[in-house]
Amino acid sequence: MQYKNTHLLSPGHRGCAGCGQLLAARHVVDALGKNTIVACATGCLEVTTTPYPESAWRVPWIHSLFENAPAVATGILSALKAKGVANFSSRQLERRLKSATPPVNTNVAVFAGDGSTFDIGFGALSGLWTRRDNILYVCFDNEAYMNTGNQYSGATPYGSATETSSANDSLGNDFFKKNMPKIAAAHNVSYIATSTIGYPEDIVAKVKKSLTFCGPRYIQILVGCVPGWGYNPELTIELGRLAHQSGHYPVLEIENGKLSKVMKVPAKRPQVEEYLKPQKRFSHLFKTDCGKEKIKQMQCLADQNVERYGLV
Repeated sequence: MQYKNTHLLSPGHRGCAGCGQLLAARHVVDALGKNTIVACATGCLEVTTTPYPESAWRVPWIHSLFENAPAVATGILSALKAKGVANFSSRQLERRLKSATPPVNTNVAVFAGDGSTFDIGFGALSGLWTRRDNILYVCFDNEAYMNTGNQYSGATPYGSATETSSANDSLGNDFFKKNMPKIAAAHNVSYIATSTIGYPEDIVAKVKKSLTFCGPRYIQILVGCVPGWGYNPELTIELGRLAHQSGHYPVLEIENGKLSKVMKVPAKRPQVEEYLKPQKRFSHLFKTDCGKEKIKQMQCLADQNVERYGLV
């Protein structure tokens, strides 16, 4: 019987049921198309899709180390340029279309989690952005080091419990999440976008739009982690939508340094606590007066997002 599945990330991988990251990765790579080479950082995405000698990927895929996927991608791009099959700028493309040898555009992408993006691999990512490499970087943001057991990362939200910001002797994480889209904008990244697994069509549209830009591009997607966040698997999509609709996780686009588009929240938007309640990582906040005060602070942060980005 002929295998009819056409997704470029095949089923049969070892991701958890309801894994937001695997769902998002499938949408992203399908939108990029088969003429794509992926450099993937260490993390859940690598571990669940490529246990030796198996692979769920149907595009060329390279894994090196936690900290250097952007550098590996630069090496891939340089090799493709030397062979004349790299993705070109619009001016280069116009010149090559007039030449005897038509171009073959190959997309080069980096797939990484928030641990690699926000922390361990940030130096290499900053280098990629500084060099203006024509590479799409996609961060699958599950807000902690989930592959190694849910430790705090620079993407962990305020109030969240992790194995290294425990709720047993505190009120969870006391630090605020890094604003990576702003950091990308400070590097003059040509196209920056955020989304959540709650909006698959938005993810696909933004990946395709990113390919119309030259230079570095950055897309950050909030993806639920069932064991790390502690929620029922069937809630992955709903939580992705609540994150946006409450103002907790703004969904937006920045083009050439300017905020160009936002996904509006409902006129009567849900409160942040509606997003927090189904998740075990925030359950400690509902048990004490101090925790409830922290929820109010998180609501204020969401309200600030709504106002800052014009989400209403």
